[in-house]
Amino acid sequence: MIFPNDEYNQILMNNVHPSGWVNPTPSGKYNMVVIGAGTAGLVTAAISAGLGAKVALIERHLMGGDCLNVGCVPSKGVIRAARVWTDVKNSDQFGVNIPDGVKYDFGKAMDRMRRLRSRISHGDSAQRYQNMGVDVFIGEGRFSGPETVEVEGKVLKFSRAAICTGARAAAPPIPGLSEAGYLTNETIFNLTELPARMAVIGAGPIGCEMAQSFCRFGSQVSLFELTDHILPREDAEAAQWVQEQMKLDGVCLIFRSKVIRIEARGKEKVVQYEVHGNQKELVVDEILVGIGRTPNVEGLGLEKAGVEYDLRKGVKVNDKLKTTHPRIYAAGDICFPYKFTHTADALAQIVIQNALFPHPLGLGYASTHSLIIPWCTFTEPEIAHVGLYQGEAEGKGIDVETFTFGLEEVDRAILDGEEDGFARVHVKKGTDKIVGATIVASHAGDMINEITLAMKAGVGLATIGGTIYPYPTQAEVIKKVANLWRKSTFTQGKKKFLKRMFSWTR
Repeated sequence: MIFPNDEYNQILMNNVHPSGWVNPTPSGKYNMVVIGAGTAGLVTAAISAGLGAKVALIERHLMGGDCLNVGCVPSKGVIRAARVWTDVKNSDQFGVNIPDGVKYDFGKAMDRMRRLRSRISHGDSAQRYQNMGVDVFIGEGRFSGPETVEVEGKVLKFSRAAICTGARAAAPPIPGLSEAGYLTNETIFNLTELPARMAVIGAGPIGCEMAQSFCRFGSQVSLFELTDHILPREDAEAAQWVQEQMKLDGVCLIFRSKVIRIEARGKEKVVQYEVHGNQKELVVDEILVGIGRTPNVEGLGLEKAGVEYDLRKGVKVNDKLKTTHPRIYAAGDICFPYKFTHTADALAQIVIQNALFPHPLGLGYASTHSLIIPWCTFTEPEIAHVGLYQGEAEGKGIDVETFTFGLEEVDRAILDGEEDGFARVHVKKGTDKIVGATIVASHAGDMINEITLAMKAGVGLATIGGTIYPYPTQAEVIKKVANLWRKSTFTQGKKKFLKRMFSWTR
């Protein structure tokens, strides 16, 4: 059961973990057995079955995995509601005067999220996959040998198998944390009442997205981070833009801090922490932990299948996503450092090509080395990135030139009141070849796609600069970056030559 047990969560559960589901009776060997029905598992199963393979899909908990149930889908529903609340509070800039006493209903905002999640869940439902021709098994799946998987007392023989069991929220070893109770991304979306005071441990993407959103809903939010700024893996200037907005929203940022103990005091939780050598405490109603992910490798019988794994890094795979068993593959958060839904989708397609169409059939092997992976943190403004950061490029011996253009000089961003941010592109020195890019903007996640496409297609800033963009759009910031590059190629020697040429033609 997912709480609250309302009509929307009942629809969700009927789709992704139907209580009356009857597992099929296995007959013969499967071309592909997939363990885990998150994004990687669903894509592997759907495409394999669509190609004509005999496929079994096993899920012990909720089909759709983290993305549908406790990740991308519910979090973006919450973020959207929080943005609307902020727009209402700032509406006087646009000539809308909201009278005092307007009602903000957190419970209704969460109700909307659950309603939309239940609607989206039809796409990941057990029934839909059964209709595709996939044998769907609800229950614990584990390897019972090098070519068999057991689920609910039934043995499935396979020619190929894919491990797609994902990851779960990691918990820090803070004394008293478990006893006091805490939230993760797996439980925060069950809330129906707004916590008056919330502590967030970890200023990564999950921590920042939820800290900002719940502060905008009206919680007093304190965010604890070991380093000296939020989103420590991102471009420092990009993170600074988000950090300043979070401060304006009212988030209390506590850097260089270490939470040393949690105590329960009635319904309250006392966070004892150390900052700059001083011990302090903070009383809150809820604690959200967002410090990373732990791969789900336990209970899979990997030893019986001869599949090596690491409790921290997950299942060991090569660049073709093959495990130490020659006919067992893995995809998604269980084996890959970039734990994103879109990455899991891409990895699943690599598994399908390599497992079902091996090299002797003429298709060639697919490799993770060819992937160009963008990502986005959905704060406001958003931060989106693809490719290498400048330091990474230099660490690989790639000399780069960097071109940055601010949104405060883009007309549409000014008119929208969304001029916080910039587009930054790194190119290989002396060329227009893009090696990486970062965008900070209200819709950076949408805007990064054209940079990703350009990198995949092997086209550079010259092509972007020669492309006509509709005016006025915020995406023009990318063309303006390309124009900066173009101007940089216009050397003093070229200028002198043209000046002389024009003097001849007067």
